[in-house]
Amino acid sequence: MGTLNARVDERLIHGQVATIWTHLLDADRIIVVNNEAVHDKLQIGALKLAKPTGVKLSILSVEKGILNINNGKYADDNCFLITRNIQDMKTLIDGGIPLTAFNVGNIAPREGSHAIKKSVALTEDDVQALRTLLADGIKITAQMVPTESDASIETYLK
Repeated sequence: MGTLNARVDERLIHGQVATIWTHLLDADRIIVVNNEAVHDKLQIGALKLAKPTGVKLSILSVEKGILNINNGKYADDNCFLITRNIQDMKTLIDGGIPLTAFNVGNIAPREGSHAIKKSVALTEDDVQALRTLLADGIKITAQMVPTESDASIETYLK
């Protein structure tokens, strides 16, 4: 694979991803992995419109994401992998996706979550998944935009 950068962002592709992150990472393919988005025609249409011109887009289920990436389907691409939640990212990593790091960009508050910083609210399941990944040596940052500190998410987990 050319490169594989990853981010958890419940908004998937939006202004910051399309204009800042994709350019910064020199990505020529965005891979959105989410079991709901892959079956939602409206969401698929919105993702296609939101992606930067000239950047390829793959919208996959978690299972298909594991299969395609591990089989080298995107070996010639510089990929930017985006999941909507922590659990999907953990499942991808547990499924053998060769990630050593990822960024958590935006997860809005929801029932049972608490804010660890302005743009990230986590449930106890999210925190446990992150702690497991950190213990496995995965570097995880909580960075909305590249100009924010890229400190480990561990500094926000209390």
